[in-house]
This record gives sequence, C-alpha cells and structure tokens, in this order.
Amino acid sequence: MWQDIWTTVLAEFSDIPDAAQLTRITVRLLVAATLGGLLGYERELRGKSAGLRTHMLVATGSALFVMIPNQAGASIEDLSRVLQGLIAGVGFLGAGSIIMGTRETETRGLTTAAGIWVTAAIGMAAGLGREATAVLSTVVALLILFAVPWIARGRKGAGT
Repeated sequence: MWQDIWTTVLAEFSDIPDAAQLTRITVRLLVAATLGGLLGYERELRGKSAGLRTHMLVATGSALFVMIPNQAGASIEDLSRVLQGLIAGVGFLGAGSIIMGTRETETRGLTTAAGIWVTAAIGMAAGLGREATAVLSTVVALLILFAVPWIARGRKGAGT
C-alpha cells in the first residue's frame, strides 16, 4: 500500500522529469519575476499603487500561463487562445488601475496600466524561453519610463 502511495505521489510530480527541465522552468520564472520587479520598482519609486509585488506577480503569472500549455504539448492554436485570453485579462487588470477624475483632463493610471500590460508581455516572452527578448523589452520599457519624462521636462523648461 505505501509503495502505491509513493508511486502515485511521484507520478503527480512527473511534469519535471529531470534537472534540465527543472533548471529551465526555474530560470524562466526567475527571469520573469526579476524583470517584472524592475518595472514595478520604477512604479514604486513614483509612489504608484501597482508597484514591485504587483508587477512581479503579473510577469510570473504570465510566464506560467504560457509555460504550462507548452509543457502539456499544446498546439500553436491552443497557445494562441491562451495568449489572447491572457492579453485580455491583463488589460482588464490594467483598466482597474485607471482612475477617471471629475474633470475631463483628470485621468490617472494610464502609464501604470500600460506598464502592467507590458510586464505581462515580458513575462510571456520569458515563459516561452525568449529571455533575451524579455530583457531587451524591459530595457526599452525602463527607458520609456525614466527617460521620456526627463526629456519632456527638459523641453518644457527650454522654452522658459
């Protein structure tokens, strides 16, 4: 009886058959979490509510959502549906971070929503084994988040 229980428990953990697969999964999840954390850290520095942990979880979750079907041998069509659902779902999450003010010009949270969306895409890239693309995308996103406001402030100040 105990042998049957042990065999069943081992079979339940058979989705990671060897050290190479364990390493691959670990690297992809850690890359996703780290890159999401970098974007989240920038949001935390600016005092935004969707910060470090939120971005790390979005990136990690996105990586998982694409890794699991891949491991299960899903077809490209099935993976496409997963990606479509993930993109729509994260868009809904981002919409929750947008606050409409009482005046027409008072809309806040758009950059945070866009950041969450990009973070999900970066997590998807990492989960699909496209770590270099995920890193490059994070660098571009950080440049946008840090450099564009700095450039915009400089242009406003140049005319005064």
